[in-house]
Amino acid sequence: MSIELLLALPVMLPLGGAAVSLLLRHHARIQLWLSILTLVAILFVALLMGWYVTQESVLVLQIGNWTPQLGIVLVADRLTALMLVVSSFVTLSVLLYSSAQTVDERVGRTPLAIYHPTYLALVAGVSMAFLAGDLFNLYVGFEVLLAASYVLLTLGGSASRIRAATTYVIVSLLSSVIFLAAIASVYAATGTVNLAELAVRLDGLEPGTRMMLELMLLVAFAIKAAIFPLSAWLPDSYPTAPAPVTAVFAGLLTKVGIYAILRLETLLFPASQIQNLLLAAAALSLFVGILGAVAQTDLKRVLSFTLVSHMGYMLFGIGMSTQLGMGATIYYVAHHITVQSVLFLGAGLIETRGGTTNLIKLGGMAKLAPLIAVLFFVPAMNLAGIPPFSGFIGKVGLIEAGIAYDRTSGWILIGISVLTSLLTLYAIAKIWNRAFWQPASEEIISRAVVIPRVMTGATSALIVFSLLLTVLAGPIMSYSVEAASSVLERTPYVGAVLGEESAEQLVYRIDETGVRVDSR
Repeated sequence: MSIELLLALPVMLPLGGAAVSLLLRHHARIQLWLSILTLVAILFVALLMGWYVTQESVLVLQIGNWTPQLGIVLVADRLTALMLVVSSFVTLSVLLYSSAQTVDERVGRTPLAIYHPTYLALVAGVSMAFLAGDLFNLYVGFEVLLAASYVLLTLGGSASRIRAATTYVIVSLLSSVIFLAAIASVYAATGTVNLAELAVRLDGLEPGTRMMLELMLLVAFAIKAAIFPLSAWLPDSYPTAPAPVTAVFAGLLTKVGIYAILRLETLLFPASQIQNLLLAAAALSLFVGILGAVAQTDLKRVLSFTLVSHMGYMLFGIGMSTQLGMGATIYYVAHHITVQSVLFLGAGLIETRGGTTNLIKLGGMAKLAPLIAVLFFVPAMNLAGIPPFSGFIGKVGLIEAGIAYDRTSGWILIGISVLTSLLTLYAIAKIWNRAFWQPASEEIISRAVVIPRVMTGATSALIVFSLLLTVLAGPIMSYSVEAASSVLERTPYVGAVLGEESAEQLVYRIDETGVRVDSR
């Protein structure tokens, strides 16, 4: 088998698994094992792909042997491989966690028959978005994962979930319409939607046309990534969903938007004129998001606002467009996918034991459920950036990049990022004080709930994975910096898809300091 065929498996395996799982809708246990085996296979493929691109740079699959200009192209480089490895491990862990809940709720309101097919369809959409070599199939990947997310968000059919899903659907459809209009405009201006070919052709457009196309795409991706001020939908949509669904949404879906922005600002519009706009959006996301988190009294809403806030860290690195900044961003994305997912799983454990996520009603969890306390404390400290966790390493990397950037906007972002980190610690301390240290009510004490081991085991596995990002921070950060160098250079990507002659036609490249250099 040709090694390039590996690129099709992260998309085809979950789609095939979803189809078979739907046929087995009356056999919940078989559905579960089929989903687990599918996600294990995807994780293995992602690891193999990561090893290959580390050795051979960029991997390209031309579906049906059509030319890249006419056919579907799947592309994997270091960045893609890292995203697939992290996302596949997270989705596998969350699926194992959810297996205990779905079994316990077999006679409840959750329609088990559609959970596994929809979950696998979501995985296929995420993989397609990471691997897509053209704008249209990136759009298809987004639509597949969004269609699946609509179903997952309304599991159980409660009024609060339907209401939250309505907001989510409206905002998602708006972003999709903007994205589709942007694709049509890009095609009208350049005659192609292939990313590698666009990298060559967009360089030759008039600055005004380039700016308009970039802003249209940026708005569509910023809505999906929940970048302020386009993030108001997220805190109202995520907290109502079941814990496993919220964990996947918080960990992955917003990062797909960030991934798209990263590709946009490196491959298509290198060192664009809107860098200051990106940095301003990063600052507002950081500050406004964390102020919202501090003001909340519900655990899931606190975590939802911290999610909005910490998207600003990633946008900070993208806005600088330097090798150090982009490398720190790639590392931070891997960290945040894992930590944000495990925190929502921890919130699910707290809700299962305490019966609520309202911080005013919770209490005594440190004494009543010490294992849950540990499983929440470790990722919470990681999110706050307490050394030596990966959150601290990622933030130090971004601050170092900001110092090297040596511009007023960079120094302002450094100050805001440090303040945000302190306020994140304050928000985490408030959660800990109210949920774990304040006296427990008689209702919570009297609750006779046994937490399934598979739920604590899956949460522990994600925590171990996040700790590996700390223990192996040196090689992973080096890998991230090399991935950043490749995406900024653009030549490896374009050369692998279109050939070296096309790569030589690139008008601009980005040096390691973020300066756009004429390549001719």
